[in-house]
Amino acid sequence: MPPDPAQAAPEAREPAAPGPLGVARTPTGDAGVDALLARLADADRLPADAHPQVYEDVHQGLRETLAALDARPGPVPVSREPSPSPSYDLRS
Repeated sequence: MPPDPAQAAPEAREPAAPGPLGVARTPTGDAGVDALLARLADADRLPADAHPQVYEDVHQGLRETLAALDARPGPVPVSREPSPSPSYDLRS
């Protein structure tokens, strides 16, 4: 009777070396965001178990960048209420 493949011992394999994923990163035009996205390239040279830390760092940086947009003072909103009619003194 041939051996049952389910009971066969798994072959010992060495983990593959880190390699580039080949994911293109398009510049956004914002230097801070582009620097964070460039940090993703670190994952190309790190083992897979180190990838979550890189992703968490980039995610946190992007969240902080978005939060900073909410904190910036913006233009003063224009009032939609009609302005009072000017009063003219027509006495001569």
